Amino acid sequence: MNSEISILLITTLSIGVVHTALGPDHYIPFIALSKANNWSYSKTSFITLICGLGHVLSSIFIGLAGIYIGVNVFSLDALESVRGNIAGWLLIIFGLLYTIWGIKQSLKNKTHTHIHCHSDGTVHTHTHNHKNEHSHIHIKKNKNLTPWLIFIIFVFGPCEPLIPLIVYPAVNLGTMAVIMVAVVFSVVTIAVMEIIVFLGIYGINFIPAHKLQIHIHTIAGLSILLCGIGVQFLGL
Repeated sequence: MNSEISILLITTLSIGVVHTALGPDHYIPFIALSKANNWSYSKTSFITLICGLGHVLSSIFIGLAGIYIGVNVFSLDALESVRGNIAGWLLIIFGLLYTIWGIKQSLKNKTHTHIHCHSDGTVHTHTHNHKNEHSHIHIKKNKNLTPWLIFIIFVFGPCEPLIPLIVYPAVNLGTMAVIMVAVVFSVVTIAVMEIIVFLGIYGINFIPAHKLQIHIHTIAGLSILLCGIGVQFLGL
């Protein structure tokens, strides 16, 4: 391996770590949804992996297709910018809809009191909520749909730094260098996503938030909504 390829791979590794760690959209949705839906860590890790693969492979495909048909790097960057704009709005819409759904679940599951008056004059009260009654079927459907929606958002989400990292070796160093860059960037990106998601879930477990459990879906939706706003309007 010559020095130029070594420098390129070290640069790719560094950019992959920084790009992923500084992008809250790479991990906040998984942490929030895992906690809200009580996913096991193995399920969360698998969903993170699949979404991460969709995230990087879509950019790799666009980069390689652009190189093959002779599109310049500026045009590819413009396309990635459009994809990023779409992904940002999709994340905002998803977060907003999930928040609304979460509020409905909070109200539905809120414990409330009923007063019963009998014909003999006896009056008694009892408290209950609607959790685990008729609503559980709809909740299950939403839980099954959620990972697919996140996957679609991540497929649209671009890896902007990856395009020039692929174009340069394609022009100057050959196919093997392109493959090495793509593999290094993909592995690093997904590994950092998995590590931060694990640390986030582990850390949340130490927060005493039992009283907020009824609002957990609302909190998850707001977290994703704010993440989407940050990505779309603050360039996070």
